[in-house]
Amino acid sequence: MSDLEYLKQRKSYDEKAKSAKSNGMKFTTVSGQGIDVFYGPDDIENINYLSEIGFPGEYPYTRGIHPNGYRGKIWTMRQFAGFGSPEDTNERFHYLLNHGQTGLSVAFDLPTLMGWDADAPISDGEVGICGVAISSLQDMEILFDKIPLDKVSTSMTINSPAAMIFAFYLAVAQKQGVDFKNLRGTLQNDILKEYIAQKEFIYPPTPSMRIIVDMIEYCKNEVPQWNPVSVSGYHIREAGSTS
Repeated sequence: MSDLEYLKQRKSYDEKAKSAKSNGMKFTTVSGQGIDVFYGPDDIENINYLSEIGFPGEYPYTRGIHPNGYRGKIWTMRQFAGFGSPEDTNERFHYLLNHGQTGLSVAFDLPTLMGWDADAPISDGEVGICGVAISSLQDMEILFDKIPLDKVSTSMTINSPAAMIFAFYLAVAQKQGVDFKNLRGTLQNDILKEYIAQKEFIYPPTPSMRIIVDMIEYCKNEVPQWNPVSVSGYHIREAGSTS
């Protein structure tokens, strides 16, 4: 189709669209950006394809992080799970994996999220509630007992003590004889949203960010398939932001 033919048909379409019946609703993105009824080649004529759209699996990743999308790797199915003792949750993990789950998502209890041991007085009444209690490397070894960490990806919803929990995870992998380069998974580790939304922080922002940057650098070099941070817009939105 030539540019002239396109413009002719576009003009005809625009005239029909103006007189078409409308329900009067305003359509926008979640950030309030207006959404037109139709988009054509002229809407992207000023866009640099390589720098602003790009190829699938390549920067700027507007078309996904894999070259062939879900044709090559379908999404991971994982149920957020964790309760009671490491033994309790390990049993639940095996149940989920045996019933078709393709990844793990670890829920930690409040003492663990705040960096407290299970036997600390402040943890009284909260141990193993709404998540698994992890106080030591031995707890982590029990949590992933008989689960080959190079065969399953693991998401861990942990923020302030993420460096410690991740170190435990790496130690378990090392004990299993797993090469860190074969580990796959994600840490939430989004500490900035803790200060303005969820409030589960331990250290001030500056040293916290330094720890996270160190973790990003370490993962880049040593655990390349691991996602060291998962930016969590959900918490900020639930705390009252409008976009």
